Amino acid sequence: MPIDPSALGYRSAEYENHFDQRDVMLYALGVGADTHELLFTTENSAGITLKTLPTFAVVATGTPPLDLWAAAGRFDLSQLLHGEQSVELFSDIPTQGTIVSTTEIVGIYDKGSAAVVVTETIAKDKATQKALFKLTSSAFIKGEGNFKGDRGPSAAGQKMPDRDPDLVVSYQTSKDQALLYRLSGDRNPLHSDPSFAKLAGFDRPILHGLCSFGFTGRALVNSLCASDTSKFGLMSARFITPVFPGDRLDVKIWKRENGGLFRTESQRGDVVIDFGLFKTRA
Repeated sequence: MPIDPSALGYRSAEYENHFDQRDVMLYALGVGADTHELLFTTENSAGITLKTLPTFAVVATGTPPLDLWAAAGRFDLSQLLHGEQSVELFSDIPTQGTIVSTTEIVGIYDKGSAAVVVTETIAKDKATQKALFKLTSSAFIKGEGNFKGDRGPSAAGQKMPDRDPDLVVSYQTSKDQALLYRLSGDRNPLHSDPSFAKLAGFDRPILHGLCSFGFTGRALVNSLCASDTSKFGLMSARFITPVFPGDRLDVKIWKRENGGLFRTESQRGDVVIDFGLFKTRA
């Protein structure tokens, strides 16, 4: 069975994921935080209180129930690409606790050569029942279009400035970056197994898109929020080109009131994340 448009509106049952300070620090290391960012990487440094990187939200919920994707239809998972991602924080994420989430299919679009499935996840703190964040994610599934469905919104994206950026923040990924990041939950062998990567058309494993997203989020938090996580409101962007472990990531930022626009490029000049929008939290 191909993509099933009637799955629009399907909502998962609530699901839980517990995390602790070790998970928070491991994620920070996985997206490149180091000894210059003890705020995110240590829990016992003098005068420093551990904080959770806002982009930890993408792993904090754990894996949605399998029935969510089963409802969308049957398709080759190897043809699924992460298209876009947004994280909207309503409150700081604690450094330990249990997250309770529900995920809903909010869009199924026919792009001709592919289908796009958009999901929205609302997450709350189990102990306080306080809403913490919302995740919106789009999956681009090659070969599953032409089902005579709605084409959906235009893919034009956020209009980017035609001028030099106000800031460029550069981070170097390590050769083993994907091996470290995968310990936060995504064990897809595309990011670790050379033979699997070759089957997918790459000469070696690629870095997780959400790892590059996390590196970019660090740049935004550190440069636009002075490392104050309470100022992080919304971060959204589109994935463009794969990153390889060992690449340098140059985050180009255009400041504007209450946030900014951003784009991330590799040292080769390839745009890897584009149409980025960042908003501070009131």
